[in-house]
Amino acid sequence: MKVFIVGSGGREHVLAQKISESNQVSEIFCAPGNAGIAEISTCFDVGANDLTSLLGVARKIKPDLAVIGPEAPLVSGISDLFRENGFPVFGPDRRAAMLEGSKVFSKEIMQKYNVPTAGSFKFSRQQEREAMDFLQRMKPPYVIKVDGLAVGKGVIICQDIASARSEIKDIFSNDRFGNAGDSILLEEYLSGQEVSILAIASGRNFLILPPSQDHKRIFDGDKGPNTGGMGAYAPVPFVSTDLMAKVADEIIARTLEGLMAEGINYQGVLYAGLMLTDDGPEVLEFNVRFGDPEAQALLPLIDSDILEVMYMVANNEFPSTCLEVKNDSCVCVVIASRGYPETSRRGDEIFGLNEASKVPGAYVFHAGTLARNGAVYTNGGRVLGVSAVGRDFSEARSRSYEAVGKIRFDGMQYRSDIGKAAVGVR
Repeated sequence: MKVFIVGSGGREHVLAQKISESNQVSEIFCAPGNAGIAEISTCFDVGANDLTSLLGVARKIKPDLAVIGPEAPLVSGISDLFRENGFPVFGPDRRAAMLEGSKVFSKEIMQKYNVPTAGSFKFSRQQEREAMDFLQRMKPPYVIKVDGLAVGKGVIICQDIASARSEIKDIFSNDRFGNAGDSILLEEYLSGQEVSILAIASGRNFLILPPSQDHKRIFDGDKGPNTGGMGAYAPVPFVSTDLMAKVADEIIARTLEGLMAEGINYQGVLYAGLMLTDDGPEVLEFNVRFGDPEAQALLPLIDSDILEVMYMVANNEFPSTCLEVKNDSCVCVVIASRGYPETSRRGDEIFGLNEASKVPGAYVFHAGTLARNGAVYTNGGRVLGVSAVGRDFSEARSRSYEAVGKIRFDGMQYRSDIGKAAVGVR
């Protein structure tokens, strides 16, 4: 089977690695890929948002399956385009992808089909004054969500009303997010523990993956600005079997049933970002693809042939058995470049990759890397994701940080507390 993966990050590298383990795969192609993906795949220098050129690549290689990594091409309709041209796709169509592409659409689906989530109110660009006045009816902290895709920066939490009004003005009057900011949600603030629950779905059927937890802020102790994710671990020891059943019934199943009622057949990964409140789990957001770096903590734990599952979903079928999952723990530590997340420096040579990959249970997944003249260089903000599997979180963390310690490049930064809270809990 020939597989075509779209994307260039750590998520796409772990997908390529996991797919390469299948005895059903013959060739793997990727666009645009990165230095790590290029070691196990033929890469094409075509951007993940260039749908016309990606279709041209697909027509050239004729894949048996296309796997779409990032959200932007899904929201733009790449799955529809590929399916119209006869290529099976693991990834939701344009209408389904609006669960991530529009926070307003997502909230409307949740409210209509009784999926637990925070209360919210929608305001358009023409309602800037009404939005500012509405803040007086809310309690701090104030949550402002931009409707469209905003590269992970579209959720703003303000501690006081003055800063909330300033943010609304920046979004509407100063056009901070462009068209993505044409509408906003003012949302009730939820407190508790955040967890990520991912399910592989086909219509109303789904297989649920172990829970994972991301670390968003750049510095230890969850301090500093938000990033795309500085690390993750799985499973989450404080998420019980009963809680997972509740999430499956009240969130995943209700959402998929609601989409089916709207005439939307979901095919791909449904990612629920949850807050575990005193009243139970509530949805903070939906994503329509594997998380990054959650995928780098989850997929190394899967024993099943993930390619077989993806292929069935892409062809409107569904496996009759559950996913086989190792009874182990996995920790992924992200290594970022100097200046991240505000800026990112490129072109620094990376050393120690081979040594790191030799640590027992460790995997080095490339994200922002570029190969040139036999060497590997930084090529983005998040450069590498170093995952390790262990019998428990203590062993997984030890292995991951041992591998991290063998890698070096100028300006590299990473958190030293990824998965620390889980040690001794499981």
